[in-house]
Amino acid sequence: MPYAKPDALVSTEWLHDHLDAPDVLAVDATYFLPTMKKKGRAEYEAKHIPGALFFDIDDIAAEGRDLPHMLPTPEIFAAKMRALGIGNGNRVVVYDQHGLMSAARAWWMLRVFGHKDVAVLDGGLPKWVAEGRPVDDHPAPPREGHFTARLNPDLVRQLDQVRGNLDSKAEQIVDARAAGRWRGVEPEIWPGRPGRIPGSLNVPFTDLLGADKTVKPADQIEARFAEAGVDLNKPITASCGSGVTACVLALGLYLVGRDDVAVYDGSWAEWGKRDDTPVELG
Repeated sequence: MPYAKPDALVSTEWLHDHLDAPDVLAVDATYFLPTMKKKGRAEYEAKHIPGALFFDIDDIAAEGRDLPHMLPTPEIFAAKMRALGIGNGNRVVVYDQHGLMSAARAWWMLRVFGHKDVAVLDGGLPKWVAEGRPVDDHPAPPREGHFTARLNPDLVRQLDQVRGNLDSKAEQIVDARAAGRWRGVEPEIWPGRPGRIPGSLNVPFTDLLGADKTVKPADQIEARFAEAGVDLNKPITASCGSGVTACVLALGLYLVGRDDVAVYDGSWAEWGKRDDTPVELG
């Protein structure tokens, strides 16, 4: 079963063949959770796809918030993209050094701000390296891009919207965290209470990936969501720990035809630490 919207993925072979194309930009969006004790920028500087830019989700973020890597304003996002050298006419290919984890966050952010010509490298840097393709340890030279940011609010959910959904049940909330964290029986990475948003469903983002970290075929993606009780014909909002791996669910759902899936930006990092948000356990 082919993907309904295959434009969101490119193969390592395709990127290798187009790496020198003037309109193609490889972007490394590697991010590590605080518990991983690594920094994405340091890993990028040690090894990346030749010519790749570094997309730092902690830097390309809202200012003055006490939550990790929240979406910035369109003005800040546009300025960050211009400084990186990402322009309106670029075909952006995002990857990370996990295979697929944080790359989907950059893919989603670019879409939120109106850049549609963006895809994720299937299998990421691990697949690229395993195939013997070239890597570099020299940062890409500075460049300037012209980027216009236009926020699409339909792809973003805020706290009040998710809290209001507890009563309306207009949208299905699908959590990308590991099952133990979703149930509240394993330690939560972010400060606050363990558990889940009441009524939320669980599809761990890793369940959409094969052993080589490439995205599973469309029929397997659809089957996994159906197994979790998700109705693909009804509205969906993805959540996770801090709004990163929720974007993997949004990517997987995009591939099977759902280009309208929203992401709860604050996710559990916001919901779990408040005293005015209900929590389910077990």
